[in-house]
Amino acid sequence: MALALAIACAVPASLAPVSISAQNLPNLGDTDREELSPQMERKLGEEIMRDIRRDRDYLDDGPLNEYLNYFGSSLVAIHPEARGEAGYDYNFFAVRDPMLNAFALPGGFIGVHSALILAAQSESELASVLAHEIGHVSQRHIARMIGQQKQDALIPLAAMVMAALAARSSSNASAALMMGGQGYAMQRQLSFSRDAEREADRVGLQILGQAGFDTSGMISFFGRLQNATRAYNDSAPAYLRSHPLTTERIADIQARTRNQPYRQHADTLDFHLIRARTRVLQDLSPQGLRDAGTALENQLQQKNAIQTAAAKYGLAFLALRQGALDRAQTLLQESQASARSSGAAIKTSAYPSLAIDIKLAARQPDEALREAKAARERYPLSRGLVWQYADALIAGNKFDEAITFLRDQAQLYRSEQQLQDLLARAYAAQGKQALQHMALAESYALSGSLLAALDQLGIARRSPDASFYDQAVIDARERELQTRWREESKAGQAGQKGK
Repeated sequence: MALALAIACAVPASLAPVSISAQNLPNLGDTDREELSPQMERKLGEEIMRDIRRDRDYLDDGPLNEYLNYFGSSLVAIHPEARGEAGYDYNFFAVRDPMLNAFALPGGFIGVHSALILAAQSESELASVLAHEIGHVSQRHIARMIGQQKQDALIPLAAMVMAALAARSSSNASAALMMGGQGYAMQRQLSFSRDAEREADRVGLQILGQAGFDTSGMISFFGRLQNATRAYNDSAPAYLRSHPLTTERIADIQARTRNQPYRQHADTLDFHLIRARTRVLQDLSPQGLRDAGTALENQLQQKNAIQTAAAKYGLAFLALRQGALDRAQTLLQESQASARSSGAAIKTSAYPSLAIDIKLAARQPDEALREAKAARERYPLSRGLVWQYADALIAGNKFDEAITFLRDQAQLYRSEQQLQDLLARAYAAQGKQALQHMALAESYALSGSLLAALDQLGIARRSPDASFYDQAVIDARERELQTRWREESKAGQAGQKGK
């Protein structure tokens, strides 16, 4: 349901046309601004993200998320106006889904389906999708959608969620829901949606141009999606259902790019490595992994250094997933050699991250730790390497060092559930039961599972090694979580009554 709400939130309201060269985008009227404050938008987005992170198809993969955030943040940085009056901190993430789609959540969260990453044939095409979604966020389309819904009164947000949920499996079911009653009001919402899509296109084109990408990437990607519609028979691709694509919209994009100078953007090695990694993550079933292997082997036939490096990287990742560690290590080294021969620079931690995972799987914690230390010096902003470094410390029985490191990290990054999970592992290895369950409680709380967190606090309280200080911390934290649970329960009951 959370993913459906995410998709629904990408569909919203109208605004006056904006020139591609405009620097100052129009402000919203006071009425729309009052409907959903920037602070409430962010809070709503965080609540939805807690649900998405619990979804089994959420891709909690360090190198993939690092690349998306590095790439997406570079687009935002080149166009500071994208942060809007709310000054949003953007967060980009991926979900495993065979449908081509991307979506914007309230408050600056942008999701991309794995199939879309694989379908993008160039970095300019992927940039066009992310820039378009950034346009939705920067123009506060979500707040304005909710504002218009309140004015119409006939279309509760829940109906939009249900329609978006149905659209993931059946466009006919979605159409039936959307035509089930308030036709006039729904028609207004559809027209708002088209205006919002055109506005997001214009903002996206601004970002693409300023970032030095080929603006025709948006046209080529949308054109391929439109052609793909024929292969879907009666069901259009998901991206077209949640982002209505009309001939007028394509014509508008073509008109705005016609006089733009052509810019050839060279794809980064990171882009190809991450696509190869995503191909393996797309389907982890035995058949899915075999299909990924076949596709990567076919990629080797291109006899291009970068394509070879990416294909062998993907095959090394695949070998790791299948437990063929010697093959994984050999392929990784061959991939790195091809990358060096191409002369391409790499800006993310895709290579060292895979090297560390191979060493850990081979039960070589000392070598993994050396790799992790060197990688953290080279990529100090990588959060995935932080978790791998702690993992290597625990695997090497350096529990005190791991706990000290993780507690320091947890103070700096209070919202990272992975740090609490690793802390729980380190405490468990030392037999510190109370601290283990207290860390697990924090992990559950961060994921939004408040009852499970309270259960863990209860276990911690009953642990034989719980000190007086631990008991005091448990009592205080239990009161905080109980208060939060009661508030969320009341909010949920109020929402049910309002339906």
